Amino acid sequence: MPKKSKVGIAGKFGARYGSTVKAKYSAIASRQKQKQQCPFCKKLGSRRLAKGLWQCKRCKKKYAASAYYVGAKI
Repeated sequence: MPKKSKVGIAGKFGARYGSTVKAKYSAIASRQKQKQQCPFCKKLGSRRLAKGLWQCKRCKKKYAASAYYVGAKI
């Protein structure tokens, strides 16, 4: 039985696109799905609504920030 590769969230692509592309996607996607620090209340609770749109679950503020994660310099 062959070993399973650890691709994480990029496993949905199956055998397509190559390991390098899937590794880069996995690094970005897993971080963007985590809770981010809100710039207003400074607590973990911001979730990504759409590309560049974020909302804090604690203080209920919606704000624009980077596309993938808050504070990104891309």
